[in-house]
Amino acid sequence: MFAPRPIIVIARKEFRERLRSRWVLAVAAVLATFALAIAWFGAAQQGAVGFRGAGVTIASLVSLVIYLVPLIALLLGYDAIVGERERGSLDLLLALPLSRAELLLGKFLGLGTALAATIVAGFGLAGLVLGRQFGGAGLVAYSEFVLSTLLLGLAFLSLALLISTLAANRVVAGSLAIALWFLFVLVYDLVLLGLLVATEGSFLGAAFPLLLLLNPADVFRVLNVMSLEDVRTLYGLATVMPARLADPRLQGAVLLLWIAVPLAAAWLHFRRAR
Repeated sequence: MFAPRPIIVIARKEFRERLRSRWVLAVAAVLATFALAIAWFGAAQQGAVGFRGAGVTIASLVSLVIYLVPLIALLLGYDAIVGERERGSLDLLLALPLSRAELLLGKFLGLGTALAATIVAGFGLAGLVLGRQFGGAGLVAYSEFVLSTLLLGLAFLSLALLISTLAANRVVAGSLAIALWFLFVLVYDLVLLGLLVATEGSFLGAAFPLLLLLNPADVFRVLNVMSLEDVRTLYGLATVMPARLADPRLQGAVLLLWIAVPLAAAWLHFRRAR
């Protein structure tokens, strides 16, 4: 049973610290700048520049999100618990009428709110600029893209909190966070594609679409690209993802699991830690 007041107090503390450090404003400005730049130059390799349709713009922004948002979320939360332990403030916090579960959940909600404010502000500003080019249906698709971006960020924030409960110190936690980013963003797809090409599809076969679900970055990519009729064939995903696995409801549910499972694992370890 969670008491809501301690959770809210911790969440407010975490969110206010990010506001005071100007973290939210700085990262939101970076996201907005990159989003507008990519929206303008996204089709440069086809010999054209300028704002295009919503589908092409979202497809271009997917790559930006996959590289940037997981890194932001991991750096935001990797020291949430281990940092308190190193500063000696963790014992003080736990001496208060506050359970470990409430502390962890408060940290997640506060950091998640800061991350959500950053994503909504950054991509919302870009959406205001691009709104006239998108039209009504395009704005709906863009809003769904922003929502899925938030889910991806929260998934990696959950992984960051898991790292923070497992690591012995901040250096180890930071190293694990960077390693996790390399694994999910760079290495995982490279290994899968290498095996698929080297074995001409015989090694992975029908398991390939299922293996994509084990990477939240791939789930985000499939969720956004497969829902856009005019761009999904350009990514080649239409040939490897069966329709039942490409269902946006399934992909959204998998992203929610990527949020819940690492957070639950962090709580199970944190409650047993000394």
